[in-house]
Amino acid sequence: MPEPNSAVENVPEEEIKDEWLIRPCVVYKEEYADCTSIKARFHQYFIHGEILDCKQWKIDYENCNLWTEHKNKKACYELINSEKTRRVNRLKDHYKNDIWERRDKPPENWNAPLPKWLEERNSNSYLKIVNEKLKETKNEIANRNFCTIM
Repeated sequence: MPEPNSAVENVPEEEIKDEWLIRPCVVYKEEYADCTSIKARFHQYFIHGEILDCKQWKIDYENCNLWTEHKNKKACYELINSEKTRRVNRLKDHYKNDIWERRDKPPENWNAPLPKWLEERNSNSYLKIVNEKLKETKNEIANRNFCTIM
């Protein structure tokens, strides 16, 4: 783990590529706490047959603190690489899927109106009623006059 006073350049002068991948530090802390909780350990053992290693969450939390508090670039790059690895692992099964054919564009009629029988069947559905109430509320708010005194 790099120290804040290490030889790494600590003041970023240029924008770091993929910095947007870094989450708020509290997220890494919460993920580590959740991963090491009794409930999570039981779930891990039930699903995977073993207890998972949670130390990467702690390392990411420490790197996040080094980056946000001391602008340590090495910690930033390690955190970005960890996030990229996490993303690759999460999407691995998606990319290995050879059952579904991927499309380049949506179907031609993706926004066509629903058939009449389906509209009639859903005319009294809960979602339809809530949607209509939301539209009424938006219209009421749009028709109000708001006065701001500064």
